[in-house]
Amino acid sequence: MFSSCFQVIEEITVNSDGSGTLMLTANLSQSRSKLASVMLLDSVNGHKVPSRQEIQEKMEEASNTLRAVKGISKVSHSVDFDKYILNIRFSFENVSNLNDITALIFNKLDVKTTDNSSYSYHPQSKTFTRHYAPNPQAKSEYQKLKQVDKAIFEGATYTNIYRFEHSVIKQSNSKAKVAASRRAVMLQCGVLDLIEGKINISNNIQLAQ
Repeated sequence: MFSSCFQVIEEITVNSDGSGTLMLTANLSQSRSKLASVMLLDSVNGHKVPSRQEIQEKMEEASNTLRAVKGISKVSHSVDFDKYILNIRFSFENVSNLNDITALIFNKLDVKTTDNSSYSYHPQSKTFTRHYAPNPQAKSEYQKLKQVDKAIFEGATYTNIYRFEHSVIKQSNSKAKVAASRRAVMLQCGVLDLIEGKINISNNIQLAQ
């Protein structure tokens, strides 16, 4: 049901003690007129088109799964069928609670993820780390797709944003940018680059004491 114009945005806010919030957004607003037409169909290119109710049910299922995870609280989600923006957000007690969470969400939404990430934060040294391990199967699965399905990913983007209470002294990913306020780090890349393993989103961020 997706067109080539979609964005996946992952926003993580980390407090000084290691607690924080995460919000994952799928923004398809640039293709809302096309999607409105697609939603009226039963299938497209051999793929079943989910109904609004089915999408709502999948989002609720993902939220309920998160509510059962230790250290996760204040889970909420929203689905905007006018702008075609979906998001799910929650609070965490410790950054380590995020390990495998994104993959868990995508699994419940029947979306194949392209990576496995692990997170850590050390309050004493004020160091935040994301270790990214590309999924070797992602590229091979992509190559198996029909050309019309491959086109879905052309122009699609992935963005991660990390926000902190303390200023960023340095960060290790050359593709990422530090905000003028020094309190946030952002990295944006093509979804296709992630699938093909052309970019690594690992980062080690040192904060001021």
